[in-house]
Amino acid sequence: MRIKPLGDRVVLKRVEAEEKTASGIILTGAAKEKPQFAEVVAVGSGIVDGKEIEMEVEVGDKVIYNKFAGTEVKIDKDEFIVLKIEDIVGILV
Repeated sequence: MRIKPLGDRVVLKRVEAEEKTASGIILTGAAKEKPQFAEVVAVGSGIVDGKEIEMEVEVGDKVIYNKFAGTEVKIDKDEFIVLKIEDIVGILV
């Protein structure tokens, strides 16, 4: 099963969180903070209310997004985030 986002929405897959800190402390599952970095896996058409908007990201881009943005979706064993393009704050280059 796949997700095809509509309009100005984008589907992201989180990048795995670091398992240990810079000083070498290993983090347990409860202590890990969910990362705000993700990879774009699907991009919508960019058409909203009959007007086309520029979708500035492409599939495969690594992005940073707002912490509380989007809707988390689990399909099979994979977890995705579906959010609007305006919730993406930058592309990692």
